[in-house]
Amino acid sequence: MFLDMMLNAFKDIIKTSGFLYMTWGQFIMILVSLVLIYLAIVKQFEPLLLLPISFGMLLANLPITGIMDAPKDGHMGGLLWYLYQGVEKEIYPPLIFLGVGAMTDFGPLIANPSSIILGAAAQFGVFMAFLVALLLGFTPEEAASIGIIGGADGPTSIYLASKLAPHRLSAIAVASYSYMALVPLIQPPIMKLLTTKEERMVKMDQLRKVSKAEKIIFPIVVTILVSLLLPSVAPLIGMLMLGNLFRESGVVNRLSDTAQNAMINIITIFLGVTVGATANAKSFLNFETIAITALGLVAFSFSTAGGVLLGKLMYKVTKGKVNPLIGSAGVSAVPMAARVSQVVGQKENPSNFLLMHAMGPNVAGVIGTAVAAGVLLTLFGR
Repeated sequence: MFLDMMLNAFKDIIKTSGFLYMTWGQFIMILVSLVLIYLAIVKQFEPLLLLPISFGMLLANLPITGIMDAPKDGHMGGLLWYLYQGVEKEIYPPLIFLGVGAMTDFGPLIANPSSIILGAAAQFGVFMAFLVALLLGFTPEEAASIGIIGGADGPTSIYLASKLAPHRLSAIAVASYSYMALVPLIQPPIMKLLTTKEERMVKMDQLRKVSKAEKIIFPIVVTILVSLLLPSVAPLIGMLMLGNLFRESGVVNRLSDTAQNAMINIITIFLGVTVGATANAKSFLNFETIAITALGLVAFSFSTAGGVLLGKLMYKVTKGKVNPLIGSAGVSAVPMAARVSQVVGQKENPSNFLLMHAMGPNVAGVIGTAVAAGVLLTLFGR
């Protein structure tokens, strides 16, 4: 009798388990998530976001868990569905920007305002990938969301995709953060191809000291100007500059510390896991996802090239005072892209220190990518 009860209980467990409902698509997506987890942990490819994204992908593809189900017929929705509302309602990306602003020093940009031009030039890949995506048959909204990958700014990519092409959000987010993680591998060959040894060896003059007043005025002025010009991007720019004002004012250290640490860490977990959870087999395993990944590489490569080429022009105009390598830092992968400029320059000239010069275009790229997103939202937003 007891044995029969145990057998029946075991049969009931098997009948209600996910093993019987596993599809081939879900199985493949689970394997993909495991590969991404491996890359995040072992290879340390942007682990702070790639790890939660890949685990969210894993959770969403485990059958009949209901973890990403929307509320229906009076029943509660899944945990990740509720957390995902922070993405859908455009809450998480601006809050990430609040933390980024609190961690960012705009001093190098203020000391060398011409850096903003390099940050703008690095958005070339955004619009190049947008045009190619249109030619491949993507809608203007999808093409705009794909193109922004070239800015190497994950939160901005998620923000734009959630507004214009939410059905492409998972592929765009994974591509964006993957290429951010691959900055040290993708950028150096492009930088070396487009510059001469003589250009790479250029030593730049030390930047001037920026006053506290300048650092306080800067976020206020940028918020006003950009928000008036492109109101659709005010949540991103506003939060970025508020976080920076926390940092530079020196009167709200507790708020600055919270934005830089506890808050941004919590939001990063929620954002990563829920974005990953949108990558189900139906939306992810298709030709369009492969095309988005390839176009992301095109966008990022052209953005790097655009910054370097303008850097070469500035080298000519200034008669050799600007090292073109700092132009590659115009993408907004802060501070990784600036470090790549430093590493490549120092290999050619061990006494060369380009890091602070590269930080100017790097932080300008954060603003530039947000502005590019605002332009695309203005043109294609509903």
